[in-house]
Amino acid sequence: MAKNIQAIRGMHDVLPVQTPHWQFLESRVRDILGRYGYEEIRMPIVEFTELFKRSIGEVTDIVEKEMYTFQDRNGDSLTLRPEGTAGCVRAALEHGLLHNQTQRLWYQGPMFRHERPQKGRYRQFHQIGVETFGMPGPDIDAEVIAITARLWRELGIEGLELQLNTLGTSEERARYRDELVRYFSAHADRLDEDSRRRLHSNPLRILDTKNPEMAELVGGAPVLEAYLGDDSRRHFERLRGLLDAAGVAHVLNPRLVRGLDYYSLTVFEWVTDQLGAQGTVCAGGRYDGLVAQLGGRPTPAVGFAMGMERLIALLEARDRLPASARADVYLVVMGESAQGEGLALAERLRDALPRLRLLTHCGGGGFKAQFKRADRSGAQLALILGEDELGKGEVGVKHLREDKPQESIPLDRLAGYLSHTLGVQPPARNLP
Repeated sequence: MAKNIQAIRGMHDVLPVQTPHWQFLESRVRDILGRYGYEEIRMPIVEFTELFKRSIGEVTDIVEKEMYTFQDRNGDSLTLRPEGTAGCVRAALEHGLLHNQTQRLWYQGPMFRHERPQKGRYRQFHQIGVETFGMPGPDIDAEVIAITARLWRELGIEGLELQLNTLGTSEERARYRDELVRYFSAHADRLDEDSRRRLHSNPLRILDTKNPEMAELVGGAPVLEAYLGDDSRRHFERLRGLLDAAGVAHVLNPRLVRGLDYYSLTVFEWVTDQLGAQGTVCAGGRYDGLVAQLGGRPTPAVGFAMGMERLIALLEARDRLPASARADVYLVVMGESAQGEGLALAERLRDALPRLRLLTHCGGGGFKAQFKRADRSGAQLALILGEDELGKGEVGVKHLREDKPQESIPLDRLAGYLSHTLGVQPPARNLP
């Protein structure tokens, strides 16, 4: 017998019992971003490989080790997107969204990196990202961070720590880079394999090593702050003042560098100690040079991305996710004559109460079997329509989650009864 085909390692199905959790998070984020005036953009999952090489950096782990890259039938090198910022910048340039205007954009969807799967880290993972363009001051840096802080509050997620740093300008970072190369070269015998490989190509990434054996060496490395100019220092101090004014607590982390080459000035991460090694749930920063790097005019930009799998794990740990009921009401129908009326009744109720989740029994079966399905659906009420109910012009109502007696409700009053009992608000003109 042939072996059943299974999902690719590190890529997971989101099952019906889980999708309400994703929908809940997505709807809350969409609501909050809409209140701040951000607009949604949707980009392709596949882009030309060159886009990511030019934006992320050819000597980053993502480009060197993790991208899903292939040739199409035309011989073009294509890549499943490993992150969303590069594609968003490409789309904004291609469609003229950045010429003499500001933009506040957001997106959501799957990203792909060939990493070692573990809890909180997958090969297909999902992100919600925010990108803003055309605003050079620290006020927009503060706004995007305030958005994330509001999201945690409204989701009821506590215990996240905001870590903050500045990377300065590209020129300041270049001087710092030279000093790092001198420092780590003097201790080359203490570098691990990854750090030796990064020493001359991307020495700042050595500061972000997760190897505990290098902690002492990294702790003694020069700090970027000593190489910052007045403008960079002023930008960072103004940002910190704005965050203080908004009541957003933060801690400085001079070793925070992020894994992508395009960052400059502000970088930040929201971290937790409740997800094991994968403690970052949201991260971002400023990338003023990326638009020009991809062929556009110099344009200030700042954004962030949050991992949906990790946020859902935090919400689940705090019991902040909604129940996974498929229906508010389950319609039990008995008898051939009742089936036609049952279908018509269900459609009338859906017309009258557009927000009502009504599941109609299909597939036959007796009362006992139908009530078992009604209970498994998670519905609050079972509506009973049989020959007797048809003759009386009414519907039986059984409470499935409360100890209340069964009721009989006239058909012409049923929509109003359901609206009152379940709190489902109808358009006033449609309520019988």
